[in-house]
Amino acid sequence: MTDDNPQFARWAVVGAGGMLGTDLVARLAEAGVAATGLRRADLDVTDPDAVARVVAGYDVVVNATAWTAVDDAETREAEAFAVNATAVAHLARAAHATGARFVHVSTDYVFDGTASTPYAEDAPVAPRSAYGRTKAAGEWAARAEAPDHLVVRTAWLYGAHGGCFPKTMARLAADRDLLTVVDDQVGQPTWTRDLADLVVRLVAAAAPAGTYHGTSSGQTSWYGFTRRVLASAGLATTVEPTTSDRFPRPAPRPAYSVLGHDALHAAGVAPIGDWARRWDAAAAEVLA
Repeated sequence: MTDDNPQFARWAVVGAGGMLGTDLVARLAEAGVAATGLRRADLDVTDPDAVARVVAGYDVVVNATAWTAVDDAETREAEAFAVNATAVAHLARAAHATGARFVHVSTDYVFDGTASTPYAEDAPVAPRSAYGRTKAAGEWAARAEAPDHLVVRTAWLYGAHGGCFPKTMARLAADRDLLTVVDDQVGQPTWTRDLADLVVRLVAAAAPAGTYHGTSSGQTSWYGFTRRVLASAGLATTVEPTTSDRFPRPAPRPAYSVLGHDALHAAGVAPIGDWARRWDAAAAEVLA
C-alpha cells in the first residue's frame, strides 16, 4: 500500500487502545504502513496545543476515540461534548494545518432511528440522545475544520479487544437457562477488523472527501444476533424475544440503525459483507 500511495505513508491512530483502534493499528502493520497508535496516556485530545504538537508530521490522522457511555452522557453532556465534538475540532484543525487527511469515526446515533429503509449518507441527522447530539456536532467539526475529511459512521461494533455485546451475551448465557433480548431494535453487527480494513481501503482508494457508512451489509435484531452468538459458542440457553419498553434506559436507543452504502459504491470501494457471514468469520476470535 505504501508503494501505491506514498502520500499516505505515515498514520496516527488516535484512540489506539480501543477495539477499533487496536485492530486498525494491526491492519496497518499488515499492510506495511508506518502507524503510530496514540492512547489516552499519549494524548489529551481536549488539549488543543497537545493535539497540534503530537499530530504534526502525519499524512493520515484517524480519530477512533470517543465518549461512548451513552447513558452517562444524558447527565454529563458537557463532558461528552468535550470529547465527541470539541476534541474533534482540535484534531481536524491540526490535521488540516499539516496537510493530513482526517478520518473521523461517527455513529448511527446521529439519526432518529424511525426509518424503515436504510439511512442514506446525506439523510438529515436528528439525534434523540445527548450522545447522538455530541457525535453529530463532531461530524460538523470534522467537515468544518478539515476539508480533506472522511466521516465514517458505524454501528453495533464488536471485537476481540474490549467489551462488546457478543461477549456479554455469551457470559450471561453460560450462567443462565434463559435470556430475554429485545427484538424491536434492528441494526448491522459490525466486526472492528472489518471496519479497520474499510478505513484502510477508503484511504488507499483516495476516496473523495465526504461521509461514508462503515457497517456490515444485511440486518438483524439484538435477539437475532444473540441467537447467532450462542450457536457459535455452543450454548443451549433459551433466548426469548421482548420489547425495548421492558428495559428502560436513560438514553433512547434507535429502533432502526440500518445504514446504506451508496457512497462506498460511488467511490468504487466495496462495502463490508453480510453481517451473518462476517460474524461466522469473527466468532472464534471474539469469543476466545
